[in-house]
Amino acid sequence: MQIKTKDVRDIVAILDDLIEDYKEKSEDKKRDWRTYEQRLTERLKKAFKELKPLVQEAVSTIKIVKGETRGSKPQLTLEQKILALLLKHLIGKSNRNMSSMLVLFMWLTNIDVSYKTIERLYSDQEVILGLHNLHVLILKKKGVNNVNGGGDGTGYTLTVKKHYASEAQKLKDKIKNNEDKVHMKTLFAYFFALIDIKSHMYIGYGTSFKSEQEAFFSAIIMIKETGITIESLRLDRYYSAQFYVDFINQHLGDARLYFIPKRNATVKGPWEWKRTLYYFVKDPIAYLEEYFKRNMSESGIAEDKKRVGWKLGQKREDRIDTANALTTLWHNLYWLG
Repeated sequence: MQIKTKDVRDIVAILDDLIEDYKEKSEDKKRDWRTYEQRLTERLKKAFKELKPLVQEAVSTIKIVKGETRGSKPQLTLEQKILALLLKHLIGKSNRNMSSMLVLFMWLTNIDVSYKTIERLYSDQEVILGLHNLHVLILKKKGVNNVNGGGDGTGYTLTVKKHYASEAQKLKDKIKNNEDKVHMKTLFAYFFALIDIKSHMYIGYGTSFKSEQEAFFSAIIMIKETGITIESLRLDRYYSAQFYVDFINQHLGDARLYFIPKRNATVKGPWEWKRTLYYFVKDPIAYLEEYFKRNMSESGIAEDKKRVGWKLGQKREDRIDTANALTTLWHNLYWLG
């Protein structure tokens, strides 16, 4: 496995032409939107059918210590809290509007739910634990274990009422340039997700006010904690650095990595770094075929924003993380069928 830095940089120099040639030869499949919408409807039916029993199982292992309840108003069960929050996230209602809809709970449970109750669910530790358990259960039910994955980052605006691609990117650039950093952090949140190419399901995700890098670290650590084995991982050029290769291998083991090397890349470094560059130089077209499978992670995020929107109603980082957890759960529920 002998390559030189010059070999890598020679390929990088003609990479744009190679990518263009690859895309021209790749079959451009146009989406049949009628069939897509039909399948979406069927997946939604399947998701609702599976949801309640999965939530029941997710909360069954959580031991709740109840305090004194004499004379106090009846409270939502943990199962009801999670179902209410998932429903709110899917239909995109504000906390006030959602609490009005939940007046139906009064007919069934004699429980009056206020908008403050709904807001507090985002930082309820029992709810957060239940959502995590639900994430693990969905992956287990789908048989997601040995994963060939791809990752991508994005951002959500918190206050701007314009499209993310224009306004949110301006906020992101200002944060990177340290312009009014404290204020800008309250307007923009980074999100990173890793997806299983075979099942289309998210296996790990992270949120940060600080940087996409921090969100990426959180996503990797989450995968490690769930015990999923990563066979291969595809990331964009930003992560083409020895530091990230070391971090991934430290937490996920000996995964095959695919990324586009930077123009100043060198072959100096650990074996995992050299191995990636070797396969890049040996057969660039075959390498690109594997690398571009990460497009599924990009399309997955686009799908999510179409479903639940690109603006988050939460402001606190812990509650924003919960909101992103709800997005990933609905994404995975849609692909469960």
